[in-house]
Amino acid sequence: MFKERHYCVYIMASQRNGTLYIGVTNDLQRRVYEHKNNIVRGFTQKYKVHNLVYYEVFDDIKEAIKREKQLKKWNRAWKIKLIENFNLNWHDLWEEMI
Repeated sequence: MFKERHYCVYIMASQRNGTLYIGVTNDLQRRVYEHKNNIVRGFTQKYKVHNLVYYEVFDDIKEAIKREKQLKKWNRAWKIKLIENFNLNWHDLWEEMI
């Protein structure tokens, strides 16, 4: 789906308007698979945050990390608006990736 050397900032959700998780990765397919299958213990496993609802692609890891930090500081309403502008019905975008 993505060329090598791309970095993604992504948002996972437990459900529409549910618990959100923001992360950054160099392999979005692998990382979402890990979240969905509880391969890495932690927040997404504990709160069942398994639906990919938003992502952005970057060529530069520094820019991706900068954006991740920015989004994490946003209030919840801004995050929801961002998701809904990109994915109005909160579909699990994982289905498009596989």
